[in-house]
Amino acid sequence: MTAPVVEERADELTARELRTWRAGWSVASYLPSRYVPGGAFWALNHSLPIFVGLVLKAIFDRVSQGPDVAGTALGLVGVLVAVELLRALAFYGALLLWPAWWHTVFALVRTNLLGSILQDREPPAVRLPGSPAEAVGRFREDVSDLIWFVDVWVDVIGGVVFTVAAFFIMVRIDARITLVVVLPMVAVVITTRLLSRRIRLYHERFRQAGATVGSLVAELFTNVLAVKVAGTSEVAIQRLRDENAERRANGVRAELTTNLIPVCSEVAIEVSIGLVLLLAAPSMRNGDFTVGDLTLFTTYAAALTGLPRWTGRLLGRHREAGVALRRMARLLPEGAGSAAVVAHRPVYVRTPPPEPPAPHRVAADRLELLTVAGLTARHGSSGRGVVDVDLAISGGSFTVITGAIGAGKTTLVRALLGLVPAEAGRVHWNGAHVDDPGRFFVPPRAAYAGQVPRLFSASLEENVTLGWPAAADEMAAALALAALDRDVAEFPEGLATMVGPRGVRLSGGQLQRATAARALIRRPALLVVDDLSSALDVETEQTLWRELGAAPGLTCLVVSHRRAALEQADQVVVLDRGRVAAAGDLGHLLRTAPEMRRLWREELVVEGEEALL
Repeated sequence: MTAPVVEERADELTARELRTWRAGWSVASYLPSRYVPGGAFWALNHSLPIFVGLVLKAIFDRVSQGPDVAGTALGLVGVLVAVELLRALAFYGALLLWPAWWHTVFALVRTNLLGSILQDREPPAVRLPGSPAEAVGRFREDVSDLIWFVDVWVDVIGGVVFTVAAFFIMVRIDARITLVVVLPMVAVVITTRLLSRRIRLYHERFRQAGATVGSLVAELFTNVLAVKVAGTSEVAIQRLRDENAERRANGVRAELTTNLIPVCSEVAIEVSIGLVLLLAAPSMRNGDFTVGDLTLFTTYAAALTGLPRWTGRLLGRHREAGVALRRMARLLPEGAGSAAVVAHRPVYVRTPPPEPPAPHRVAADRLELLTVAGLTARHGSSGRGVVDVDLAISGGSFTVITGAIGAGKTTLVRALLGLVPAEAGRVHWNGAHVDDPGRFFVPPRAAYAGQVPRLFSASLEENVTLGWPAAADEMAAALALAALDRDVAEFPEGLATMVGPRGVRLSGGQLQRATAARALIRRPALLVVDDLSSALDVETEQTLWRELGAAPGLTCLVVSHRRAALEQADQVVVLDRGRVAAAGDLGHLLRTAPEMRRLWREELVVEGEEALL
């Protein structure tokens, strides 16, 4: 189904175009030591044909004057060769300088996007698109579209220099024929302008359809077994066919409208040359228009299409860059603006970055008391979450958050850590207000092991450290606390064991404990874990909670319904439909809280809880 064309107000378009041009200027000015000389070489390469036409005119004028003068044209042939060699040198110089600028600004924009996702205040969960393929597309194709927009500027500059000089030369020879040559080029510019809005529209649809297909392919590869056992292979394949057909249709439209611009330019060349031949014939019979003049006009007619072609490409790239800039700006916090996408900062393409400071604890990192007052966080689609939650956690304690499926346990810890946006509430660390939980609760102050283990296709050691500097004894201590040391000892390759994509070579319990070891190796003051032991056997589970509860200086905030965790707890907080139903030690709650007694009896299965929260 074709999406309707969305009409935009003129003032909105103007503001958007200005933002796109400003973003382009910021990209162009980031590395002037490469952009300026490289661009000068490109502009020189495009403008040098002006001398080629003049030399060819002189050569053919002398040859047409007879054999006595024709011999002097040989020297001009040498001049023509020199001009072409100069053009080749300009092209080679541009090729030497241009990639350094291109790859550096590519890294700049990607660094800004990734840095914003990892460091800015607003939780990334509300900014990241719904699929990994969509996010990859914004980091790859959208960044490339913005840089191509700036890339074509130097081509336009070279085309302007050539066109102005060629127009001046041709007008002095014959103004009437010059007008005939120029008019088709003007028609190309007008046509390009009319096509530019369609180019933007189809390009945006093509990007969205491509992201949908990429996401579907990734999901099918990840869930091959689920599709197979469900007997829906044909349905999945047909879905892929349908989505790919939509992508192909949008791609054809985008490519067609974009390629109409060079097609119009080629037609303009043929029309211009034909008109020159028709109008030049009478003047040549009268001697007012020489063979050299005809050669110059036909040479310039072909080269003059460069400016409308590059101008058309510039307008098309401008539309594409506007689409890309808006898509990338959605990865930034609300109100950051598109200027943050291209903000200047150091990037390191050829030289290694400076070593990051070694992590260390300061006095403020030691947790004595963590308090939460009136915390409210709800999901917009369902309205579920937590409402007006109060919580107090003493340093060195073991607190368990429990409740039925959908009670809001995961939402509570994620809102506390700043991983999802909170509507209201205040968090205090040792009495000091935490203004930005997302940036405050990071290692070594706090570490989080989520409900769904996230491992990379790398070695177990790399998955545990993730670049964190850790000595061998620290690694051993983290593995022991996570009850993973015995498993690692049984692996033939030990910590060098490759875990495969998303850790498929590990069992569910090993995945959970590897995630816990990743958090523990950072030696946090506060460890937050979410449903860590659902895939563990009874003995391993008891060992895990016992080790964590006995770790010196470690404060644990645990989401769990498991008895082994509840028995280890100093404090149990029971959630019911997003609110605190009861809190206290386990024995007291079993005597006084009906909800706690029911949970204790049923020991609920939490499979699928994340989708409900």
